Amino acid sequence: MTLSVVTWNINSVRLRLDMVLDFLRQYQPDVLMLQEIKCTNDQFPRNAFIENGYPHMAVHGQKGYHGVAIVSKFPLTDISSRVFCEIPESRHVSALVDLGHGPFTLHNFYIPAGGDEPDPEINPKFKHKLGFLAELKTWFGEPMFQRGQLIAGDFNIAPHENDVWSHKQLLKIVSHTPVETEALNALLTGGHGWVDVVRKHIPYDQKLYSWWSYRSADWNAADKGRRLDHIWTTSDVAEQSIGAEIIRPARGWTDKPSDHVPVIARFARP
Repeated sequence: MTLSVVTWNINSVRLRLDMVLDFLRQYQPDVLMLQEIKCTNDQFPRNAFIENGYPHMAVHGQKGYHGVAIVSKFPLTDISSRVFCEIPESRHVSALVDLGHGPFTLHNFYIPAGGDEPDPEINPKFKHKLGFLAELKTWFGEPMFQRGQLIAGDFNIAPHENDVWSHKQLLKIVSHTPVETEALNALLTGGHGWVDVVRKHIPYDQKLYSWWSYRSADWNAADKGRRLDHIWTTSDVAEQSIGAEIIRPARGWTDKPSDHVPVIARFARP
């Protein structure tokens, strides 16, 4: 048996609820981690998830912007959220879950996009993004992050040259600039034991994307994608990792899809 965890920037959960529910019925993940839900906690469509077999939720919403949520077939406990850079935006929620191997902590992140200009001196959004990453580095150094952790979400960074459609053309574009990719790679390889479980199963020599811009008239033909959405685990959790998949067709499932698609990590179940 297997269990699966999904991350998906849905870009408004209420606007795309039917799409989300169709995905849940088809793929039956055990846990779904959503970003950019764009609603307050009381506006989150809890009943729809309960009716479709996901009665457990950890929601940290915000009116009109940002917001993250975890919905699960399994009970969620120790629910909490963290504010980064002293900016009160809903960009993180965590919960403890037991999927059969003992309890571990899920962290759902929506890292700031960073605006258009990759210069923290003139762009406060980019400064916020770099500050967020620096704070993550400090936090990940705490003992709790040595074991039993899964972090996922829209990291808004495509770290590898094969995580973007053109490494050369995107080096000065926010999400693939060296300062961002180096900061994210420092988190991954900085001695905290993280494993990128998607790239564990899909080698770096393969082009891989999870986001395609709305600006392209034909996203599929142009295929100018980026891998912005990630699932990492500590090494003990990664030992149970048996597969990963990015659901590319979801970018065209409706006339008004999210510009991101679901990313799935699968684990062995005892």
